[in-house]
Amino acid sequence: MDAIPDTAGPRPRTGPAVPEQFRPPRRGHRPGVAPRAAGPRPAAAAGAAGPPAAPGAAAASAAAGPPYGDGTPGGGASAASGAAGGAGPVRPVAGELRLSAFGPHRGLALPLAPVTLLTGPSGSGKSHVLAAHEALAALAAGATLEAVFPDPAARVPDRAAADAQGRRGFRIGCTVEGPAGPVRLDLAVQAEPALRIVGERLTANGEILFGTALRDPARRSVQAAWLTGGGAAVTRAPFPDDRLGTALVPLRVAGATPGQRRVLAAAEQVVVALRSVFACDPEPDRMRAPAPPGEGRLRRDCANLADVLRRTRHECTTRHTLLARAAQAACAGRVHGLDALASGGESGAVTAVLDRGPGLPATELGRLGSGELRFLALALVLLTGPGVLAMDPAAELLSARQALTVLADGFDRGLDRRQNAELLRLALLAGGRGHVRLLAAVGEGAAAAAREAPGAAVVDLGHDRHAPEEQRTARNR
Repeated sequence: MDAIPDTAGPRPRTGPAVPEQFRPPRRGHRPGVAPRAAGPRPAAAAGAAGPPAAPGAAAASAAAGPPYGDGTPGGGASAASGAAGGAGPVRPVAGELRLSAFGPHRGLALPLAPVTLLTGPSGSGKSHVLAAHEALAALAAGATLEAVFPDPAARVPDRAAADAQGRRGFRIGCTVEGPAGPVRLDLAVQAEPALRIVGERLTANGEILFGTALRDPARRSVQAAWLTGGGAAVTRAPFPDDRLGTALVPLRVAGATPGQRRVLAAAEQVVVALRSVFACDPEPDRMRAPAPPGEGRLRRDCANLADVLRRTRHECTTRHTLLARAAQAACAGRVHGLDALASGGESGAVTAVLDRGPGLPATELGRLGSGELRFLALALVLLTGPGVLAMDPAAELLSARQALTVLADGFDRGLDRRQNAELLRLALLAGGRGHVRLLAAVGEGAAAAAREAPGAAVVDLGHDRHAPEEQRTARNR
């Protein structure tokens, strides 16, 4: 169905009215405390707290009422402000991650610094934070809900009760900072009885630029509306309910009016920032064997580390040299350099070695300890970019205009104090340059060391008394 411009302008309770799961909390409602509803709760995560106020919303608007009007694009802040309300970072980055209702988290707003480390006891939700960020990245790349959430019920908040129709779900979102200013994305997903998107909202300066809402549960589509301007204030069209609408906006919006161009700028900024994500979990046992020759792009498990080192040895001399220097500080014995040797057999398998210096035999990586292998893989990720990693970055911008975000669960697993310190140094170096950002889960030992390092933000998810202070620190940095 073709998109239908709405020439009549915004009308009461029409278009993508804000679903219950996206409505701002009532006056007097305490943030983080679920409001009491009189009737059955909607599809997404019943009982979860409403999202925090949108960035850029004026205090006067809050006093006058909800800043989103009736939820129609163009409502709220003045249309003159738009998405480009302020100059943001040259490279789009996710400045905040929100788990409004996801796994064990309710109302969690996590500011993201260039280096953000999550700590806390088992069960505090560190892996859920990383999973939410990775899920947004996959959705921004065009993946379907089924591919991103193979077990959606596991993401439904603990003890969340179903509504009268048996529906339960979860809500996640983020705020992306960039040239278009802060742009907020909120997403509500129904997990049961059927996996589908039930609401999405793209907001800039308190103004909804794009929104979707589930109108007819019998149809596998949501009603989308986006700001148009000119003769048609709002354009409406059906969107699929299994894909992120923001990622489809560049394919559906022509950019013929100033309003459409603001929607495109906001959507493309979010897509670029979210797609520039690489989740890494090195598995030493798979890194020991010689690697078959390939394109030299590091996989998530880093099993092809030897093949990637072969490529960086010849194509990325400067970064390869930095990696060799890092190995000197973190590997046992003398390290003169890193090399990769191809076997003489038909397979052409590649074996990586540590060069021990003139007159000394080289050491194959397969003979190194698990901590040394994990260190080399993680250091390589922090020192390289999307071109060396098995990921599909956004093609809208040159790689030099994008900031890669590395996600690592168990970042310090198997590492000693010296290796942790060197990895943290590399992460802070890369984060300070703006090329690579890090969001990782670590143990208490690594967290304690990071608290002493200027520039690193440590968030303890297991102790509420620490969270506000740590989050303020992350925001300031």
